[in-house]
Amino acid sequence: MPAKTIQKLIKLLKQRNQDLTNIMDQLHPTDLAEIVENLEEDQKKELFDLLSDEEAALVIQEMEESDQVLLFKVLDKERASSILKEMSSDEAVDLLSELPQEDVQELLTRIEDTEEIEGLLKYAEDTAGGLMTTEYIALPQNIHVEEAIHRLRELAAEVETVYYIYVIDEENRLIGVLSLRELISAKEGSLLSDVMRTNVISVDVDVDQEEVARLVSRYDLLVIPVVDEKGSMRGIITVDDILDVLEEEATEDIYHFAGTSEVRGVDLVNATVFQVAAKRLPWLLVCLVGGLFSGTVMSAFEGTLEAIVVLAFFIPVIMDMGGNVGTQSSTVFVRSLATGEIESNEVWGYFFKEIRVGFLMGTVCGIAISLAANVWQHELAPWLGLVVGIAMFSTVTAAAIIGTLIPLLFWKMGADPALTAGPFVTTIKDVTGLVIYFYTAVLFMDKLT
Repeated sequence: MPAKTIQKLIKLLKQRNQDLTNIMDQLHPTDLAEIVENLEEDQKKELFDLLSDEEAALVIQEMEESDQVLLFKVLDKERASSILKEMSSDEAVDLLSELPQEDVQELLTRIEDTEEIEGLLKYAEDTAGGLMTTEYIALPQNIHVEEAIHRLRELAAEVETVYYIYVIDEENRLIGVLSLRELISAKEGSLLSDVMRTNVISVDVDVDQEEVARLVSRYDLLVIPVVDEKGSMRGIITVDDILDVLEEEATEDIYHFAGTSEVRGVDLVNATVFQVAAKRLPWLLVCLVGGLFSGTVMSAFEGTLEAIVVLAFFIPVIMDMGGNVGTQSSTVFVRSLATGEIESNEVWGYFFKEIRVGFLMGTVCGIAISLAANVWQHELAPWLGLVVGIAMFSTVTAAAIIGTLIPLLFWKMGADPALTAGPFVTTIKDVTGLVIYFYTAVLFMDKLT
């Protein structure tokens, strides 16, 4: 929304202008959510006083989590609980999971029926159970199409989506699915069991959200059902929640690659200097330790450097090339794991392929820098070129191996491989590259002096 429009609405709000209500009626909840972000605390409360509980719930669901938390701190608990009741169950649970525990308990005590919300709160936030909503349509298999359409009319207003109608047996087990179009176009008198599709793509309540997102993307689903260990229907996850997951996971991986993490509970602009620094410092300290190790390696070969000062000229290029290759390898591998391009049974095959890729790139880069070294420092040719070439070849090959192997091992241990793809891989590669370079130089010391 244009800044001028936002400022106009804020001005009307300050003036208690009656035209404000008419303008708000014409705005989409997403636009209202953007306006709320630009208001002071007292203005936020005043704006929400103009909205019904249902309207307020729609607006809050479009806001960022950090802004939701700030808003609920402004609203009194009675109003906050009334709005919470109007929110879809999955959105309400997401919001509650960001609030302090004492606030959650107080809000829940003001809501009459909390069984549905409390049932969802027991699931981990990053699992299918934590993402799902319990507002869906499931019908028994032994009813006719006409009755199903009649029930659909009665239930449609109470659920989040009617893209699909799920079919269950007497024990609430998910046994089939049909789209709204398939239901409407089915022959009169047909049973749901006759027109449903039985190859239902579903996920278990404990499945990680990344796996859920992969399945939705792979099968182009708008909604995916969630079942428990017995196959009983527990909820659905809609595509809008999947888009949020994709954004969250991509953001998390980008932060990990850069050696930092997101400041939770507050947006980056409003975060304090201490909060931002606290998220960045840990991995910087890892880099600091790695730098000290690199310095130790160089000091151990101080005599070599003093004897052949020209070796120092090639340290930056060898280190940089190793760093670039390591970053490339880890980025490609982590991304391929995240998107499902590499299946679990293919990881070791890909690893050995990456070794061959590193070998080829190392050969090309090694020959190139060897020729450059011989031309630049021709008085030490060909031995200097040989040392630098071997070191470049070995460093690039090792970087490709390290950039893939470390994320792979972390993934095998159940950790997020993106955690290792930034400063961690770079630090190990730096130390390894220096050791390779100086040991190669030592082997040819008598030829270089």
